[in-house]
Amino acid sequence: MRINNSFWTMRMATLLFCTFLSTGLWAQAGTSDSEKPGAPAASGSSAQSTEATASQPHDASFIIGNDDVLAISVWKEPDVSRSVPVRSDGKISLPLVGEVQAAGRTPLNLEQEIATKLKSYVSDPEVTVIVQQINSQKFNILGQVGRPGSFPLNNSMTVLDAIAVAGGFRDFAKQKSIYILRQNPDGTQSRLSFNYKKVVKGEDAAQNVKLQPRDTIVVP
Repeated sequence: MRINNSFWTMRMATLLFCTFLSTGLWAQAGTSDSEKPGAPAASGSSAQSTEATASQPHDASFIIGNDDVLAISVWKEPDVSRSVPVRSDGKISLPLVGEVQAAGRTPLNLEQEIATKLKSYVSDPEVTVIVQQINSQKFNILGQVGRPGSFPLNNSMTVLDAIAVAGGFRDFAKQKSIYILRQNPDGTQSRLSFNYKKVVKGEDAAQNVKLQPRDTIVVP
């Protein structure tokens, strides 16, 4: 009887172990299967994200000018994609495309012309034009500053920013009598006063205007 009891005890232990092992394997397979449907969903989400990024609208108000640097990308065409400066004649040169007028046009408009010229060589060309450097839009600062001259106009640059870029004031600068000469669309000129002493104290922050292309700051 002892032998039989030991035999049946070992038999039951073996059956329990096999049952536990098969249950664990089934659960693992179920977990793996449950993850599989998730993989395509993640891929779809990534594709949607990429599509949303690629479809971001251009700033239609920006006009390309001479000396601007453009990053031109043609989908799956690395030999055509490159960064190019806009020449003094307002044109750029690209392989397969040749010379194209860039100055005076928006990036979106330039994309469309490049894509049209590439259709003879590339099936359904997808072209993106990004302005890497804005060198055509400049402002001038004259008078009693460290480095008077013409400087590139970056986005959201103010009068205070311009003074800092020009190296600050010289010893005898009249900081209360600064003014900005601005070209109006009708060809006339406006004069905007700028009192540095008040602005830095926060008394008249409205004078620290955002600069526009071709503004001239005069520091007496």
